[in-house]
Amino acid sequence: MPRAQTSASPSRPSDRPLRKDAERNRQRILGAARELFAQQGLGVTLNDVAHHAGVGVGTVYRRYPDKAQLIEELFEQQIGELVAIVEEALVDPDPWRGLTGFLRRNLEMQACDRAFREIILGTPEGAERVGKIRDRMFPLAAELVQRAKDAGALRGDFQAEDVPMLLLMLTAILDSARDVEPDLWRRYVEIVIQGLRADPAPPEPLRTPALDPAQVPAVMAYFKLPRR
Repeated sequence: MPRAQTSASPSRPSDRPLRKDAERNRQRILGAARELFAQQGLGVTLNDVAHHAGVGVGTVYRRYPDKAQLIEELFEQQIGELVAIVEEALVDPDPWRGLTGFLRRNLEMQACDRAFREIILGTPEGAERVGKIRDRMFPLAAELVQRAKDAGALRGDFQAEDVPMLLLMLTAILDSARDVEPDLWRRYVEIVIQGLRADPAPPEPLRTPALDPAQVPAVMAYFKLPRR
């Protein structure tokens, strides 16, 4: 007869395979939380998440006794998505397409998921989370860069350390123009990609137009000067 599970070695909810209905509820909860965190920040409650997901409050609390656990699972989900993007780029037979596709898809993910920065930076654990992303992503990004260099497609003075700086720069445009012209970042990622080529071809026309002059102040207002 199988030995009954003792209280000394309980299985955590996240370790056990979930029934189909439980997995559906889990996905509804995670999706609702991402939407609410994107709209309102991390101050929303688990009750708010339950209401938005259309599930009972008890269902949420059984799975996530406190909000920190929910945020941590969303963070791990985001990391998994980022890793999947770079891993797909690494198996692309065209190293240049792999590298540039990674840049575009990374930014597309952040453009579509407004909760991304809230979950990573909106808590006291933000610095630790950035460190986790760096530790998992940097070796993969470095491999992407080297593949493109070895293929003669990427300029030789570009370094793996430049990748997070490029993403930081482009994310600043994404965030500041999100409510004015949400696709503006696409214009600048294409300008950046053109500058990364080892042997630049005549540039193709930029498909995303520049801002209208009247829109520029609204985007610039996103950045506030620090107080002295």
